[in-house]
Amino acid sequence: MPDALPEAITRQRQVLAAQRSAIGQAEGQQQAVCWQKFAVNACLSEARRARRQALEPLRQQELALNAQERLWRTEQRERRLQGKQADTRETP
Repeated sequence: MPDALPEAITRQRQVLAAQRSAIGQAEGQQQAVCWQKFAVNACLSEARRARRQALEPLRQQELALNAQERLWRTEQRERRLQGKQADTRETP
């Protein structure tokens, strides 16, 4: 399972990217609607606020993925170092 972690992280990043893209498209559609209204600036501000609110959970998930990936890389580096130390002890 630890070796499958990078693939799982990659899949999760792809899902987040797709969600981020969908949010961007929704904002674009909302902006198009805003340009048809009288109070364009207020509508555009609301569209930006809605986008930020929608992106915040994705950002939190991305931060968690980054932390998980850093931990995995650290573990892998420590394993490599332990393997090298074991090799140097065995060979005089």
